Amino acid sequence: MANTMMDEEDPYIWLEEVESPESIEFAKSANAKCLAELGNPSETDTYKRVLTALQSDDRIPHVRMLGYDEDTGDMLLYNFWRDANSPKGIWRKTTMQQYQSDDTEWTTVLDLDKLAEEEDISWVWKGYTALPRSLDSQSGGPMGRVTRVLLNLSRGGADATYLREFDLLTESFVDAENGDGFYLPEAKTRASYKSRDVLLVGADTGEDSMTSSGYPRTVREWKRGTKIEDAPIVFEGEKTDVSCGQYLVDESNREGGDVYEVRSRSISFYDRYTYVKKQSSSDDFVKMAVALNTGVSLYGRWMMIRLKADWDANDNGSDKTFKSGSFLYVDAESFIEFSKAKEAGDEDAIKNCQVEYRILFEPTATTSYSGYSTTKSYLILYILDDVKEQLKFYKLGEGDGPFVQVGGDEQGQIRSVSASPVDSRTSDLIFETTSSYISPSKLVLADANKVGTDDYVVSELKTLPEMFNSSELEVSQHFAVSKDGTRIPYFMICKKGMKLDGSTPTLLYGYGGFEVSLGPRYVTSVGISWLERGGVYVEANIRGGGEYGPYWHQQALRENRNLCYEDFIAVGEHLVDSKVCSPQTLACRGGSNGGLLTGNMLVQAPDLFQAIHIAVPLLDMKRYSKLLAGASWMAEYGDPDTDDWDNFLHKYSPYHNIDVNRDKYPNVLVTTSTRDDRVHPAHARKMVKKLWDLGEGKNWPVYYYENIEGGHGGASDSRQEAFMTSLSYDFMWRALTNSLSKKE
Repeated sequence: MANTMMDEEDPYIWLEEVESPESIEFAKSANAKCLAELGNPSETDTYKRVLTALQSDDRIPHVRMLGYDEDTGDMLLYNFWRDANSPKGIWRKTTMQQYQSDDTEWTTVLDLDKLAEEEDISWVWKGYTALPRSLDSQSGGPMGRVTRVLLNLSRGGADATYLREFDLLTESFVDAENGDGFYLPEAKTRASYKSRDVLLVGADTGEDSMTSSGYPRTVREWKRGTKIEDAPIVFEGEKTDVSCGQYLVDESNREGGDVYEVRSRSISFYDRYTYVKKQSSSDDFVKMAVALNTGVSLYGRWMMIRLKADWDANDNGSDKTFKSGSFLYVDAESFIEFSKAKEAGDEDAIKNCQVEYRILFEPTATTSYSGYSTTKSYLILYILDDVKEQLKFYKLGEGDGPFVQVGGDEQGQIRSVSASPVDSRTSDLIFETTSSYISPSKLVLADANKVGTDDYVVSELKTLPEMFNSSELEVSQHFAVSKDGTRIPYFMICKKGMKLDGSTPTLLYGYGGFEVSLGPRYVTSVGISWLERGGVYVEANIRGGGEYGPYWHQQALRENRNLCYEDFIAVGEHLVDSKVCSPQTLACRGGSNGGLLTGNMLVQAPDLFQAIHIAVPLLDMKRYSKLLAGASWMAEYGDPDTDDWDNFLHKYSPYHNIDVNRDKYPNVLVTTSTRDDRVHPAHARKMVKKLWDLGEGKNWPVYYYENIEGGHGGASDSRQEAFMTSLSYDFMWRALTNSLSKKE
């Protein structure tokens, strides 16, 4: 019988005080106990090799183009880089000519280690938002350069960041104290340029400026030299919304395109109202006439529409119903007029609207839309076919003519591929990166105009050398059958000719939520920490993810959440039945929503696993919506303050389903970060404390480590990442090889 304590006062609620002396002491004491029993990861070979790989100068320095050098006309490329000398990282630049050389010369733009030392803050890079050249009178036009950016710097790796404006011409921060520069203190801020001297910003400006999920509730139009509190509110949502935002989309460089202003009010994690207007128009914003869970974007003259539910002819103004999972395009101006008529309820105007939808992609039983990128003249479509990726190239038609497919993959491949535009405003060049589980990443410069020809690759830019020995490894795809008969795909990486006798240490990884798809990519840390030792690595594409489109995700929402756990168990059992491993040689690992998954493996299938790693997890589903960003996930899990708790949520709340009558649980490692401001560290803390208390005198081996920095990623620099990787993989390997009592 499970000890639920569902109707009792939570005796461990004190651990929800993130930085209280008692909570910090609990974390430090648990850390010391963990390292005393498992050993110090930084002293292991695993740590040293993983750190070497993470800091290797042979890694591919991926870049973003931020304009052209005014003297040479060469492209300016920027990269953020961490290595042994710069653990926090440097932001640096080079030119395309240099980037194509074997020995690229870089110039440092910002040294984060130096900044952290000067300001005595453990800064973590969180990216930037550039001032578009088309909005900047000082950029020099389309062939000019980006002059300013909004840097996002995090304290210790948290999601909340400080916003600081940075000048790329002087390579220094713009002074905010005299009113010249934009600066905002720590918050989950969202900001973008409306012009050189005006920001569209959602920020924490006091009471009611943020939603109950901790994200911006209002948008202000903030002019340079004024106080953010005095900036007028131009758009706002409700306190119970997830967030709201506003931004510009400049498609004026493409035929029939324009500059659009877009507003988005997210009423749940998946549902949002989208409003659009031409910037030059005096008309009000128009609410788009699409279902709330529909994705809307703009490309040239076209509005791109991604459906997550069937779109009935009566709703879309045509004579056809479009399938969920389809990707459509329609003339943007016509669709705005149609939406205006729909919003006004003007039936005559609706009938007079000329909206012609064209289908770019329609899903089948095995295929799903995965995303798209654009160059000046091409749209590159990403498709999954049984979780194997394909690229399709479409050229913009002339005038209002349809897109024309001009090339791409004929079938899916077990690999990861991305095609990022070098400069989508002026060029059809792309950075194409490919990799697979055991094939290192390769980056080439390609020309979309030459797709399908021998001249497609302009130059081979960078190739990552092998970071682990994969010569004897092979990758295969298999299918398990879940409890309800659904086929669940999974990828397996193992030694060629592996003996199927159940003795091979096997690690099963999963996520299963938020329509996130798992798929092939080079697994450096897994290769070093697991595969080279002779282990098997498995990734399960369970429901809740996006591997087969919206329906694959939607099947496992709320009251049907049990399906993703049944899927994961089915894959584990299939591995055992296939004699890849046995319960004594099977471990599982997952983080965040995947931590909820592995937490449920602990309480739902403890006899299937010998070791479980539960990372940065959700575990207390009774209180999750009250902790940090938890309220934003109720569309995924349900609302515990309603009948949802009694009807289904309590069934998959690991914190409430620990079985006090069990004499034995598998070996468990729980990890989190004090600075995680997305998933509260109390989930991990409370679960561990409860397991320790209820398991006293029983065979419940539970280890806990809380990184004081790291944010939701669990680590804020390479050393911390190597430390946490070694801690996790060495723990699981030793648990499966009966050597936990011996410290390596």
